[in-house]
Amino acid sequence: MSAYWVARVNVIDKDAFAEYVKRAGPAIIKHGGRFLARGGKFVTLEGKEYARNVVIEFASLDQALRCYNSPEYQEARRFRQGATEGVIGIVEGLEAHVTV
Repeated sequence: MSAYWVARVNVIDKDAFAEYVKRAGPAIIKHGGRFLARGGKFVTLEGKEYARNVVIEFASLDQALRCYNSPEYQEARRFRQGATEGVIGIVEGLEAHVTV
């Protein structure tokens, strides 16, 4: 079952964040991630607004966690720490047969 990284952040240090982006993209792709949204236009309907919103699809929750915990991503992550404020999480997708 697919899983999605969802990140909502405000950038505080543009230079450090640029280094994070440079390193994180290849690490995520190496581990099977596929960017679905990456900083495009957005509308906040409720809650705190974050200027940058990213959604990344993985084949499974385990794959998403392996990517996050990988040495490559952790190296990139150190550039993001202190350079942004926000929330990042992983949510598992729905089974194909689930209806609302």
